[in-house]
Amino acid sequence: MLSPKSPRKKKKQGADEATSTVANGWPVLIVDDEPEVHRVTELALAGFRFADRPLEIINAMSAAEARKILELRSDIAVILLDVVMETEHAGLDLAQWIRNGLGNTDVRIVLRTGQPGQAPEREVITTYDINDYKEKTELTARKLHTLFFSCLRSWRDIKTLEATQRGLDLILNGAGSLFSYQPANRFAETALHLFHDLLHLHDTTAESPMHGLVLSVQRRTGKIAIMAGTGRYSPPMTGRLEDLRPDLPDDLKRLESKIPENGHFAMDGIMALASFRSSVEIKNILMLDGVDASSIPQRPVLDVFCRTMAYAMDNYNLIDLVERAQKEVVQRLGEAVETRAMESSQHVRRVAEYSWILALAAGMPRRDAQVLLAASPLHDVGKIGIPDAILNKPGKLTDEEWEVMKTHTIIGEDMLIQSDLEILKCAAIIAGGHHERWDGTGYPRRLSGKIIPLPARITAIADVFDSLASDSVYKKAWPLERILQYFEENSGTQFDPSLVRILFEKLPDLLEARDRYRDDIF
Repeated sequence: MLSPKSPRKKKKQGADEATSTVANGWPVLIVDDEPEVHRVTELALAGFRFADRPLEIINAMSAAEARKILELRSDIAVILLDVVMETEHAGLDLAQWIRNGLGNTDVRIVLRTGQPGQAPEREVITTYDINDYKEKTELTARKLHTLFFSCLRSWRDIKTLEATQRGLDLILNGAGSLFSYQPANRFAETALHLFHDLLHLHDTTAESPMHGLVLSVQRRTGKIAIMAGTGRYSPPMTGRLEDLRPDLPDDLKRLESKIPENGHFAMDGIMALASFRSSVEIKNILMLDGVDASSIPQRPVLDVFCRTMAYAMDNYNLIDLVERAQKEVVQRLGEAVETRAMESSQHVRRVAEYSWILALAAGMPRRDAQVLLAASPLHDVGKIGIPDAILNKPGKLTDEEWEVMKTHTIIGEDMLIQSDLEILKCAAIIAGGHHERWDGTGYPRRLSGKIIPLPARITAIADVFDSLASDSVYKKAWPLERILQYFEENSGTQFDPSLVRILFEKLPDLLEARDRYRDDIF
């Protein structure tokens, strides 16, 4: 018998040459200690193709060599395994290690033996999870072809089911993020990441770079908005697709034209595109660049993804509509209160903008600052319960009238405090606390320092700043120097000193917001 070393060396050279021509072949492993068996098997399988792919034949001259190969490669589809090699049961031990030690239950294992009496067929198949059992003498070229058709079809179907399950699990796990309300750009980024992961289910290498876009297209006007982009498609300041890549609009149109009727997905080269329509006259497009076609999951999985995305987008639009409606109602109610009090309706808009600017600069989480932005217009909503004779009295209020006026804080708080809505809960805190003072001499509860809720402290500064910096029916705006002097003098007594410092730092932004919402009273 030839020594194992010389045929392995010769075989390796041949295998290297074959691998270069069957890079996309079905990986099969022949494990046998007889070089002639390898040669005859390869000869019999020459020209074999399944699903328009050839075989990539890998040779091992012993069970030990096969172990090393299997530890490095998890993609082997079929193993032709000799029973008797280094020992009389080396093949059976290897099969047991593959199933139990390596945990590979997918690969199809076919035992080949020249000594069938040493390993009874029924016992072997039952005990060692073997897929087929053949005597070497019965494996003609025709039977080998039949065997490989059967084994490869089975392995492919197993892998398809596994990939489908992974894809559905990925969609299911990602649905939690998609169906929770978040800013539009964050929602789009979540969708893009999910699409990327879905198209790389089979990619077991390092994390693939992501270059993609999420577009929103108005169905009637055709207007395109870039919702999110990553990698080389990070949105430009102009928001124009042409500025990302001159031929990108044409590429997207070509890809869209490839989507089959009633379908959602198309691929061209390394670009993949998913398109789905929501019920609000908007078409949404996800595009990824640099995708390997061999990693694309089954079409039904992609259809489930696109339908899920359509439902998620509808859900997002509905929640967004409700939130915007809430904010609009709050805004209009605040304006109505100010109008009744002979104040400018733009006052509440300016106070909201000032509060937003100060809150972010003070380190408030963006989501909380957004709630404050929406809630602050109701800071004086309690004035709705103050009699007109007091509310609109042109002269100075008497002590009794002033006590009535101060009750607008409690009235506003009581109106809003029972609500379960986040915006109205915040508005209740602001209404009841924006006339408290840092030194504890304010009203209605004489709270002091940081016991006063931060939203109320911020709105207090925003409210006073706008009253001093804007014209009204009663007075002209103060000069800027006088306003700054007032806040400096009252820092630590009326106002939170840290917020006063932020007021000075963000003054240009505050003045820009004032000018943006200026109203011509005279």
